[in-house]
Amino acid sequence: MKKLFAILLLILIHPVGFAQKPFTLEECESQFLKNNLFLLASQYNIDASKALTIQSKIWENPTITAELNAYNPERNQYFDIGKEGQKAFGIEQLIYLGGKKRNEIKLAQTNEKLAELQFNDLLRTLKLQLRKSFYTVYYNTKSLETTDDQLTHIEDLINSYSVQVQKGNIPLRDLVRLQSLYLNFKNERMEVVNNNIEEQGNLKLLLNSQENIVPQISKEEFNKYLKEIPFDLKNFQDEAIVNRPDYLAKQKDIEANELNVKWQKSLSVPDITVGANYDQRSGAFNKEANLTLGIPLPLWNKNKGNIKYAQTILEQSKVEKQNFDLQLQTEITSAWNKWDESRKNYIVIKPTVNSDFEAVYNGILTNFQKRNISLLEFTDFMESYNQAAVQLNELKKRVALSGEELNSTINKDLF
Repeated sequence: MKKLFAILLLILIHPVGFAQKPFTLEECESQFLKNNLFLLASQYNIDASKALTIQSKIWENPTITAELNAYNPERNQYFDIGKEGQKAFGIEQLIYLGGKKRNEIKLAQTNEKLAELQFNDLLRTLKLQLRKSFYTVYYNTKSLETTDDQLTHIEDLINSYSVQVQKGNIPLRDLVRLQSLYLNFKNERMEVVNNNIEEQGNLKLLLNSQENIVPQISKEEFNKYLKEIPFDLKNFQDEAIVNRPDYLAKQKDIEANELNVKWQKSLSVPDITVGANYDQRSGAFNKEANLTLGIPLPLWNKNKGNIKYAQTILEQSKVEKQNFDLQLQTEITSAWNKWDESRKNYIVIKPTVNSDFEAVYNGILTNFQKRNISLLEFTDFMESYNQAAVQLNELKKRVALSGEELNSTINKDLF
């Protein structure tokens, strides 16, 4: 029976062990590019734009007409279409004038480039979200590990103190103080857990994965965010203008609107219809062959409304581009200030502070177990230690996240 229970326990535990998978950032991004459904869906926009470009190059089909005699009253004959009967045939082709087809093709090609830029901007946005969630889960997990270690020690103390309180060796207030400390840690832990659940969900969605992602970050990967990068707004802005797809899309949008204005103006130019027809008997003479020309008179519809609308949209896109220029400067300045402030706050802490914390923590725990320090001193230290450990991870997380925001703002890996 014991063996059966052990086997069942292993079966239950086995899937849990495989429900989590360690990932480096590089591995995450590789799977993200292959499996992300947002990117796969957005790719269809590019394919659709390419299809519209192909369609824009196609001319209207020619029109063929046929006129066959239904009844000849002179000969009292139905469908008299033989040598002595009547039949007529014609063919017509629409010829575009005013550069319509050329402008339509250029507009379609520009919209195709615009779709590609929008796809690249989606990629930039999702990549930032992936990296932020990756670092958040990593440092939240580190904080949870620290808190869980302390909760284990406190829980052991609570169990021990409960026995001593029942024996009357320890006052109840000491047990209550430990229980209060335990509950405080539990509440603080729950906030981190809830945040981690949300970010873990983002990672699984971005990677299209059913497994929990366990981020792996080396010391060197973090230290790259600590290097000094002097603030140079003009240089940063020049790089962003070249690299950011949303900025390039604003420029391409103006180009598309300019082409649309040209296209709408060309639509006001009448097109010509060229054709030929053959008439067996009903023309001026038998077996008549004619050349036909047709052109609409631009008396009422000169496409003025569409031209005005296109011009208005063009002016609007130019104003939006000017606003984006100012917005870009603000984004760059804000992103650099956030990263620089986070970096400075972390650098203030000596590199050995984490190991010092561990040494002091183990010393305090040992001294408390030997009753060399009081319960009040021990609980005060535990609270301070937990806050310091969590804040240290928060500082690291802010450095990494602000560094990635700066990368994304310029759309270049500065680190």
